[in-house]
Amino acid sequence: MQRKIIIDTDPGQDDAVAILLALASPDELDVLGITAVAGNVPLALTQKNARIVCELAGRPDVPVFAGCDRPLKRALVTAEHVHGKTGLDGPVLPDPLMPLQDAHAVEFLIQTLRREPAESVTLCPLGPLTNIATAMQAAPEIVPRIAQIVLMGGAYFEVGNITPAAEFNIHVDPEAAEIVFGSGVPLTVMPLDVTHKALVTQARNAAFRGLGTRVGVAVAEMTDFFERFDKAKYGSDGAPLHDPCVTAFLLRPDLFSGRHVNVEIETEGRFTAGMTVADWWGVTGRAPNAMFMGDLDADGFFALLTERLGRL
Repeated sequence: MQRKIIIDTDPGQDDAVAILLALASPDELDVLGITAVAGNVPLALTQKNARIVCELAGRPDVPVFAGCDRPLKRALVTAEHVHGKTGLDGPVLPDPLMPLQDAHAVEFLIQTLRREPAESVTLCPLGPLTNIATAMQAAPEIVPRIAQIVLMGGAYFEVGNITPAAEFNIHVDPEAAEIVFGSGVPLTVMPLDVTHKALVTQARNAAFRGLGTRVGVAVAEMTDFFERFDKAKYGSDGAPLHDPCVTAFLLRPDLFSGRHVNVEIETEGRFTAGMTVADWWGVTGRAPNAMFMGDLDADGFFALLTERLGRL
């Protein structure tokens, strides 16, 4: 059965791969729209990059909306040191011809969730949760209409990647994350604990390049670019593909395992703002609010990714 989704994103090379995987899977996923948020790079670039990726996939029909250009209460933190100054450094891709939609992303989220049948739309945030939280605050009646939220963000055993305690997406806007995690919507979370197991090794990248298509080569060039940062930082064999874990879960949930636990967002900590405090061992007595993933079948994940990208 086809699942209706909205991808909320701040592309980013790994965001781009997550979007491509969704657009390569139209039998399972109906992408109603893509909403851009400031995160990896500023909003002017994330909305442009989202359109570049749609055109790379041959899907200029997918509407792209620009959303919030800064977090709810904080100054914007970006990650050009990882993704390059454009956010999509690596391949040389043409500027998009498809238009940016006139409506604000938050307006699109609210109108779509009001229009579609209740609990029929899944939200897929790949960046900071500013757009989602803003929509929830502006129109609380949409919250129970959301089928579920599957997001990339947070960490527990892998702690942080932008500060010692916090993963980037949650760190950028912890107040937004607190709203989303407290919303009561069924949450599935892809933290660094899982995404750090989705490593693009040389062989896996060669498989992308070996597709011989524009998409396959572009993905290989993207991962070539941003892996230089992660290999230097973690001493790993390659770069983790964080955001495609969200799309892969929608297609193959059997590839993932985790626990339904309570997750609270630290907003005040002097050293820990943006930390996702996951009650993995069940010590607090707080009610579970998130399926917090902990493991991944990496070979199955890359087999799915390569096969689907080959369709574009």
